[in-house]
Amino acid sequence: MGTLVEPALLLLLWQSVWALDVPLEIRQPPTIMKQSMKDHIVDPKDAMVVECEAKGNPHPIFSWRRNGKYFNVARDPQVSMRRRSGTLDIYPWNNPEQYEAEYQCIASNEYGSAYSNKIRLRLYRAPVWPREVLEPVVVSAGLPLVLSCDPPPGPPKPETYWMSSCSYARPFNWPVQTAFPTMQPVRPDRRVSMGVNGDLYFSNVLFNDSAADYCCNARFPYKNVIQQKMPVVVKVLTTRTVAEAAPTWLSPTGSSSSILVLQGEELLLECIAAGVPTPRIAWTKNGDDLVASPGIKLKNFNKMIQIQKASFDDVGEYTCTATNKIGYIQHTITVRVKAAPFWLEKPTDLVLAPEENGRLLCQSDGAPRPTVSWFINGEPIEVATPQPNRQVSGDTLTLSTVTAANTAVYQCNVSNEFGYLMANAFVNVLHATPRILGARNEFIKVIEGSRPLLDCRYFGSPVPELRWSKYGQGNLEGNRFKTHRNGTLEIKQIRVEDQGTYLCVVSNVAGRDESQVRIEVKEPTLIVTRPQSMKVIRGSDVRFECGVKADVTTPVTTTWMKDKNHATIGWRISLDESNLVITNVNRGDEGNYTCVIKSEMEQKSASARLMVMDRPDPPTKLELSDPYERSVRLRWVPGESNHNPITEYLVQYDDDDWLPGKWRNLSTYPGNLNSVILHLTPFTYYEFRVIAINEIGMSRPSRPSTRFQSSGAPPDVIPKNVKGVGTWRNNMEISWEPLTYRQWNGPHLKYLVWWKRRDSREEWKNATTKWLKYYIYDADTFTPYDIKVQAVNDFGLGPESPVVIGYSGEDRPLTAPLNLRVSDIESTQVTLHWDSVTRGSMMGELKEYKAYYWRDSSQLRWLRVNRGMKSKAFPDNDPEPSGVLTGLVPYSNYKLYIVVANNRYEGPPSNNIVFSTPEGVPSAPRSFRIQQRHLDSIYVDWDLPAEPNGVITGYSLKYQTVNATRGEELRVEELTPNVTSFSVRRFDRYTRYRFSVAAQTRIGTGEWHTEESPHYTTETYAQDQVDITTQGWFIGIMCAVALMVLILLIVCFIKRSRGGKYPVREKKDISLEPVDDKDQEGSFDYRSLERIARISTLTYPRREEERGLQRGQSSMEAIMKRSDSDDSLVDYVEGSEIPFNEDGSFIGQYTGARRDVRDLDFGGTLELNSPANTIYSLA
Repeated sequence: MGTLVEPALLLLLWQSVWALDVPLEIRQPPTIMKQSMKDHIVDPKDAMVVECEAKGNPHPIFSWRRNGKYFNVARDPQVSMRRRSGTLDIYPWNNPEQYEAEYQCIASNEYGSAYSNKIRLRLYRAPVWPREVLEPVVVSAGLPLVLSCDPPPGPPKPETYWMSSCSYARPFNWPVQTAFPTMQPVRPDRRVSMGVNGDLYFSNVLFNDSAADYCCNARFPYKNVIQQKMPVVVKVLTTRTVAEAAPTWLSPTGSSSSILVLQGEELLLECIAAGVPTPRIAWTKNGDDLVASPGIKLKNFNKMIQIQKASFDDVGEYTCTATNKIGYIQHTITVRVKAAPFWLEKPTDLVLAPEENGRLLCQSDGAPRPTVSWFINGEPIEVATPQPNRQVSGDTLTLSTVTAANTAVYQCNVSNEFGYLMANAFVNVLHATPRILGARNEFIKVIEGSRPLLDCRYFGSPVPELRWSKYGQGNLEGNRFKTHRNGTLEIKQIRVEDQGTYLCVVSNVAGRDESQVRIEVKEPTLIVTRPQSMKVIRGSDVRFECGVKADVTTPVTTTWMKDKNHATIGWRISLDESNLVITNVNRGDEGNYTCVIKSEMEQKSASARLMVMDRPDPPTKLELSDPYERSVRLRWVPGESNHNPITEYLVQYDDDDWLPGKWRNLSTYPGNLNSVILHLTPFTYYEFRVIAINEIGMSRPSRPSTRFQSSGAPPDVIPKNVKGVGTWRNNMEISWEPLTYRQWNGPHLKYLVWWKRRDSREEWKNATTKWLKYYIYDADTFTPYDIKVQAVNDFGLGPESPVVIGYSGEDRPLTAPLNLRVSDIESTQVTLHWDSVTRGSMMGELKEYKAYYWRDSSQLRWLRVNRGMKSKAFPDNDPEPSGVLTGLVPYSNYKLYIVVANNRYEGPPSNNIVFSTPEGVPSAPRSFRIQQRHLDSIYVDWDLPAEPNGVITGYSLKYQTVNATRGEELRVEELTPNVTSFSVRRFDRYTRYRFSVAAQTRIGTGEWHTEESPHYTTETYAQDQVDITTQGWFIGIMCAVALMVLILLIVCFIKRSRGGKYPVREKKDISLEPVDDKDQEGSFDYRSLERIARISTLTYPRREEERGLQRGQSSMEAIMKRSDSDDSLVDYVEGSEIPFNEDGSFIGQYTGARRDVRDLDFGGTLELNSPANTIYSLA
């Protein structure tokens, strides 16, 4: 009995000591606190870090082993160890592969050595797929297909998935070319699967599988890098029929296989089968049907079993069965489960006083059962220094009557073929006086009825004795008081009388320590009115109430939370005291609302849920499966009903290749369905979307499904409007309306045309064409044929159209109608008669008779007429054909002939006949005008009618006042043919008249022309009399005249101001030309000075040369000064001198001729700088 109790007492002692915290200031062996994972993957492009952190007193010293041997970190220039740590920093600028190894960290001090796990360091290598060009995969429709992925191996192992439409180049049969790729994930269904190995499986291939290319993508989780394999194009060869096939296995192969999985790992079992129709998969386990459970999931349309964490209960035989209407096959997978070592009880640190006993437990399990090895400071216990008080028995290490020599770090290693576990635990033998850890002399406030915990964590060796008391009296244990192993005192259902000071005392043989806690008990806070959950329609108002009762000495605050976040107070959400009010609720307001009452000691809350009824959310994850010629299965995940049940779903489709986005309603389905069969048109591209409907309204449309093309089928539609018409005399054109693209039902639509001669025994002839017309040649003229047309595509023939009758081409009729004559000639119409043409001469179908006629002249010789030809057709509906020509002009001469016409040609013309129409009534007079030539009269006039239609015998004029203030009667004036005007006297300036005029022939009065006079007044008349003085053109002319007069006056003033005073020069014997420079008054012409300015250099006279030697060249100003002072001018006439008067005036101006001043020779250049030159130029 004692042998059973002693281990129990030792275990209890070890547990109580283990529960204590060992302060770091107490000497102790090392403890590993942090280390890298066993399988450590690093990127060589970055600094490689291998972690190892430990504590101890004294602080540990770190060292490393690499591949089981000592690793000298100090000698490697690419490796360093962090200060007061064992963590390695490796900077591999050269040959990083040399650091791929197994590392182990050792933390040591004078009391022992702790070892880390063996860390396997592996380098991450960037995954690269070979840039190979994959040839297109050609496969016939209905056969299975496997596209391999083969991703780079890692590490770590990548996640694979498949995408379609991966490149810019579209396959040969893609109907719409887009500028950018639109990658889409490949959606698995019963026919298409992604295997566990990453391959893409097609149980059977359909034509629309070639609508895009495919590429495998691998995601590597270490760097979150995605690599894409080169796309592969699938070309599906279509056939008219796809042969049905029994199931065969694609993965796994054969009839049986086995799989080994470790306990806790994910187990995936898959069975993928080929066949037509697509097989269905069912599973059994050990002969019983497999039912899905929380731990076992059937995925990928029953083709995969997923067990998240495998256990020994999952061992067994799993049989998958693939079935279609042709047959079935089975495959059995045997599952075996093994287990790497796992802990049952892990060894923990021991703190013992000398002479105490203790033990370390290292309990584990696994499959197969692991072996246990013990180490002391990393050295196998078998080779360590023997100690008589230490015993090892399997997974238990026992220490009795310990001494300081037993202080060390003990390692326990458990391993089997699938892995290992290692744990460090130290044994620390020492004497330590009791001490209380943490805060002392606390003051706390608690709520009545609560369970306060009074902390008193302590340490000591041997294990101290702990005692709690109130006011230092007695021992608190039992009833409502409980002392935990770590020293904490728990008071259950505290009362007001429990208020006071509590004392914690710890003691052992080495000493004692104590701490006190003072408690104050308060009345609890209560929520007396709790908020109630509500369900409202969007747009309503809600109010959550929250009534509070609390201790009068304790202040409380009220806050509202929505879904664990503070409610945002704004214009819609407000507080009314402690109540929450929300107006015009919307979907965003839905959630859990919590009223939080908080004081310094406690926090109370009460919650209520607000549910807002609204239109449902749109469905998601639309998936298409089971495609056939005229149907496909559509699945979706229903959206939230928003607290109002979904009553039905509306499925819409878009089949427009050129103008996408035109959605049409397909059908509606009950609200409890999320998988339906859609009936479609063959060989058509579709996109689908689903709308959910409840009593509130319709949801937003879902995202469109993937683009889908239904399988092909023979055409269903008969070509319409089939007809046969000849385009030449010996052929026939057979035409029809084309089928729309949606009516093709398959690729390469053509038309099969059938024909044979009507009422003959010949066989039907046929021809196939892709056009909308077909021509038959070498046919007799206008021969009837039976015709029918049917559409055909790669999947077969469509229905035949009804037989219609067509005719070959027509030729020109051979004869003209005879005996053309007229009767019943009236002013505007005449009746025609002619003899019928025989059917044999028509050379086709008699369509009509057509009369051509024209107005040759008028019987009024002075009237010019339009001789344009007109025609009128008459159907052949009478054995004695006739017709009426209408719209003729009276009193005119006409010519006429007639032809017969078939559908293509007109025959030769008949003989021309001439007829004349009698007089009629004329048209309305032209150019009717109303004028006011005087204030008291109105004048009207007009011209002859455009069409007199006879001899004009006179005019009839009617007039009457419009306002009728005087009550005048209608007046009629009969005028002779030569009178085309009339004048009416006005009574006053406000009188208006209505005039009507018509021409007359002997037949009668023609068309009337009616018009009202304008509103003439005195002011209007005055405005009609133009005042020329106010016209702009008149004012402009007057201004121009005034300007010209002003200029002339200025010129005259200048001339008068200088009259009789001219510069006189000595004559010179030079040749002179007679020039008349006199004006009307005999004065000198000053324009000669302008001509002087144009002379660049002139030779001076002899006397001026002498003066020029003294003063040089004279300027124009000097000449002008001399002109003012000399008061004379030299003129030359034929080499003789002209006498001057005594006052210096020019005597010769009346008697002699003068030479032009421009002929004078001056020895210098004259410059005209005076502003007067401009005036001289004008003069």
